[in-house]
Amino acid sequence: MARIEVLTGRDRRRRWSEDQKRAVVRAAFAPGAVVSDVARRADVHPGQIYRWRRDLDGAAASGFAAVIVSQNEHQAPGRPGEAIELELSGVRLRIPIATSPALAASIVGALR
Repeated sequence: MARIEVLTGRDRRRRWSEDQKRAVVRAAFAPGAVVSDVARRADVHPGQIYRWRRDLDGAAASGFAAVIVSQNEHQAPGRPGEAIELELSGVRLRIPIATSPALAASIVGALR
């Protein structure tokens, strides 16, 4: 038996709160999840879930990432000097301060 949802009123669109959108996006991108299956259960188009993910992920959309500045008290021997240490997708990268910005940007870009 088919299910019909009648939307009345001036707007005729469903309103999703930010929490509801986050829950659907989280479910769609959980390990082992299939976006189209989650979309079917939520009664939305799969493209809408990708749009919500892009809109809700303000840090990635703006090109910036969260940064934690910390003092390295346990510096490993043989690694003198200051460096920028990044952890991207489980890969840890140390870029010496003396590295040119263009080289550092190309290295980080290659890791994406």
